[in-house]
Amino acid sequence: MSYSVGQVAGFAGVTVRTLHHYDDIGLLTPSERSHAGHRRYSDADLDRLQQILLYRELGFPLDEVAVLLDDPDADPRAHLRRQHELLTARIEKLREMAAAVEHAMEARSMGINLTPEEKFEVFGDHDPEQYEDEVRERWGNTDAYRRSRQRTAAYTKDDWKRLTDEFDAIHRRMADLMADGTPADSEEAMDTAEEHRRFISSSYYDCGHEMHTCLGEMYVADPRFTATYDKIRPGLAVYLRDAIAANADRHSG
Repeated sequence: MSYSVGQVAGFAGVTVRTLHHYDDIGLLTPSERSHAGHRRYSDADLDRLQQILLYRELGFPLDEVAVLLDDPDADPRAHLRRQHELLTARIEKLREMAAAVEHAMEARSMGINLTPEEKFEVFGDHDPEQYEDEVRERWGNTDAYRRSRQRTAAYTKDDWKRLTDEFDAIHRRMADLMADGTPADSEEAMDTAEEHRRFISSSYYDCGHEMHTCLGEMYVADPRFTATYDKIRPGLAVYLRDAIAANADRHSG
């Protein structure tokens, strides 16, 4: 029994383009070809695709997935055990975040004031104001800083949570492009960089392409920013910087 690329895309919830890409880089080469040269996938190919998608969901870049799956000493059951452990850890983290959000919702509905610690449980180890003193010292006299303070002064905890989720989603999309081997100066990466810039402009302060380029350089120059982005995916700070620069060049003409 074999399946066409369209059928497999439908089974797995991925695009045909993704399957073609996996084939091109040797990550998932279909076992068969039809007489017309079309890709045909076996049950074993589907098992491998399942493993690929599980590791991708867990944040592994494609090159690491290939190394893991092609290890001749690896037992397929070992892959499943490892994925189960990683998924269990992620589920536990999501449960903790969900509990924190539910606690905040319940407190809001009952008119209870949460402690500062309770308000920011949802952010885990992230403190949105950890650099506030330094930011004020470096940019406190700029129009961008004043506009940002005016705009964010009225933000509620729910607003901050929403903005954090939206910004994280942009970063994850950029990380996925990098992991898929998409060049930083590709249309997809530049479009995501432009979305990044517009998000800053709409949520915090007016961020033109020149200022955005400066931010990109800071993401690489400041080890704290680098660590933040590289925690999402190693190398993301540099990739984001390069995509921002390419996007700025695209708009400079």
